[in-house]
Amino acid sequence: MKFASTLRAALVGIAALAGLSTSALADGGTVVLTIYKVGWIIGGSGGSGVLNFRGRAYSLSTGGLDYGLVFGGSKTVLRGRVSNINRPSDIAGVYGAAGAGIAVGRGARAIVLTNQKGAVLELSGTQVGLMANADLSGLAITLR
Repeated sequence: MKFASTLRAALVGIAALAGLSTSALADGGTVVLTIYKVGWIIGGSGGSGVLNFRGRAYSLSTGGLDYGLVFGGSKTVLRGRVSNINRPSDIAGVYGAAGAGIAVGRGARAIVLTNQKGAVLELSGTQVGLMANADLSGLAITLR
């Protein structure tokens, strides 16, 4: 009995260490996204970008929906880091956010998003256009 209990504890310990080592291997990269957004109550967005990861560049596509108070149109260019990814495809997924803001002319924008795979985007940049929003939004990123 004591041997089975010791063996089980050892297996649980090994599994825990394996889980830690997998997340310790997670890497990061840089991201640039250009997103165009328009809306009137319901809004939509689309755009493209580039992921730089382990010395290679990967093309990205973005798209999304916004629902709430959305009015206007804008172009946003965001730059920043992506962390907690093991391979380029980990950036792909749906990122959700709730937010509010207004941009008339040129304004600053910053956001932190997480997808279902655990990838974390920390982005900042500029927004140009006329846009007022207090909404729930989702941004889908796909690897091209």
